[in-house]
Amino acid sequence: MANSLDELKKEIDGCKKCRLCEERKNIVFGVGNPNADLMFIGEGPGADEDEQGKPFVGKAGQLMDKAFDGVGIKREDVYIANIVKCRPPNNRDPQDDEASTCMDYLKEQINLVKPKIIVLLGRIALNNILGKEYGITKDRGRWIEKEGMLYMPVWHPAALLRDESKKIDFWKDLKTVKQKLQTI
Repeated sequence: MANSLDELKKEIDGCKKCRLCEERKNIVFGVGNPNADLMFIGEGPGADEDEQGKPFVGKAGQLMDKAFDGVGIKREDVYIANIVKCRPPNNRDPQDDEASTCMDYLKEQINLVKPKIIVLLGRIALNNILGKEYGITKDRGRWIEKEGMLYMPVWHPAALLRDESKKIDFWKDLKTVKQKLQTI
């Protein structure tokens, strides 16, 4: 058990626990406020994230930043992480064994940050954190409380790039999260 995010990051640097390490340029640990009340969890790094070693810096991240600005969320106030810390080849979905290998790292990040709300960005995050009985289409935008934590599943920002009609839901969901955060 690490005592800080920096200590955990050092522990993860050089990880070779699964095949995702074979092609990565950088481990994409997580960024943001280490004491954030609001945490966002995505699925895994893409090419831009692998290059820079930071989550959500590519097109999907830029779109997420615009949505943050639109609803009054400051990126520096939140913490952003992913299910897996290394880029899956060709941006494919992380496989179950890869996700489960990284899950202890993510759980430690959550325990160290101690957020009040976790926003699950897309199906992969939703299924790996809350279980496969949940679906992003049916559970998106709905508060889910589990083991004392409050979760909000939302569309992954990359889905908004493929289907612009989802942007309205995404913005509404972020507004709901911001309002809830002000009351707890």
